[in-house]
Amino acid sequence: MQDLAAFRHALHRAPEISGEEAATAAAVVAFTAATAPDRVLTGLGGHGVALVYEGAAPGPAVMLRAELDALPILDAAEVDWRSQVAGKGHLCGHDGHMAILCGVAQGLGARRPARGRVVLLFQPAEEDGSGAAAVLADPRFAGIAPDWAFSLHNLPGVALGAAVLCDGAANCASVGMKIALSGRTSHAAEPDLAISPARAIADLVPGLQALRQGEALAPGFRLVTLTHLRMGEPVFGITPGAGEVYATLRTLQDSDMAALKTEAVALAERLAARDGLGLEISWHDDFAASVNAPDAAAHLRAALLAEGITLVPARPMKASEDFGRFGAVAPCAMVWIGAGADHPPLHAPDYDFPDALIGPGLRVFQRLLADLLG
Repeated sequence: MQDLAAFRHALHRAPEISGEEAATAAAVVAFTAATAPDRVLTGLGGHGVALVYEGAAPGPAVMLRAELDALPILDAAEVDWRSQVAGKGHLCGHDGHMAILCGVAQGLGARRPARGRVVLLFQPAEEDGSGAAAVLADPRFAGIAPDWAFSLHNLPGVALGAAVLCDGAANCASVGMKIALSGRTSHAAEPDLAISPARAIADLVPGLQALRQGEALAPGFRLVTLTHLRMGEPVFGITPGAGEVYATLRTLQDSDMAALKTEAVALAERLAARDGLGLEISWHDDFAASVNAPDAAAHLRAALLAEGITLVPARPMKASEDFGRFGAVAPCAMVWIGAGADHPPLHAPDYDFPDALIGPGLRVFQRLLADLLG
């Protein structure tokens, strides 16, 4: 545990954001080299790493996933291992998740599974929703495609070491919508000569928010969050001729997202046409919904209970998680492990992964592998 905690601290000091995780990936490969994986895939879907451990007899392939990337947020935690990279920090706990998977690798290095195959995937670019799709699109992934896939994530606000495991829907789908409006500037004294985005933006704000539907996280739930607005330049002498609106669209089910996107686009097109504005719409940070398959969730629940982990009442998370796309190739399940009722929240500048969770996370994954592969 001390070695794994020390490795986490080293990762925490040197965070790399989505798409830039080359050194982090290299550190994982170096730390696990002594476990002698049967195969090591690097550069998977970007900077992803897959460590493959073959069992003695034929059997199913089980994939466990952790994340490589950090966040573009200042790390203000008062710990000795605080980030040494300005404006970047492991403020979601991916350093801890990697340490847990490295502990699994150490166990597999000492004793291979009785049958089947274990794939330890260190996924790139989880935070922007691009990593899972890139891994799946990598031609080499087909050679290690799993029959089962599991993941865990820490969760502040829940008692330390307790578990939240959903049946079915676990995390919302979400996508970032960028609406760029273009017109024509003029002198501020002659706004009638401009084609300004001001009125369109003023109407987009309530219009997009009105697309919200439902309060409970149930089928049909929709949420639109305005995240950024910009119009013209920060001066007083110019009537603006361009503007941007950023919004995050969120639904519980993938099937509801298409309709929400269609309505949001139609609103933007109508307002731009009304005011004679050019319009460009682009999509970013695209996350599929995460859904726990019944059989996979049952295996994970059995492992949690066998290790004495307390299960607390579960409900889907509004936040998105780039694990759901693996459900297209295998039954998946993801569990949230409590980081403490009063622990700083995820993505907060004073957040730090609790080292006390490395042991429970490791034990649950080892139990899961023993149950499925012997």
